Amino acid sequence: MECKFRDAKQYWGLEDCMNVTPTGVTTAAHRSWFMVKVAYRLRADVQPYEPASSILDLKADWRGYKYVEETRKMLPEKPEPMLLAKMRNRVAGLGRIHAAQPALSFS
Repeated sequence: MECKFRDAKQYWGLEDCMNVTPTGVTTAAHRSWFMVKVAYRLRADVQPYEPASSILDLKADWRGYKYVEETRKMLPEKPEPMLLAKMRNRVAGLGRIHAAQPALSFS
């Protein structure tokens, strides 16, 4: 149980949740369990084709995708789907610890 809370604190900053009431402690504990379970499930989906990936790599991927989507909303025209996929892969890979294998071939 301590291991799961350590993971939650490391990956989602839950050490900032200073709870002193029973309800606050229960809420933080449930949030920790939920976030760790979701992350491990997502990691299990990625593991077969990226065995070295970590939870921090998942966070970098999602953050990169979010940045590309927010940038795309500011563009006057929507880019071609292949260009958008290439942008997502490149930006998402910037924060990764373990380099991802390219999902699409653009050659």
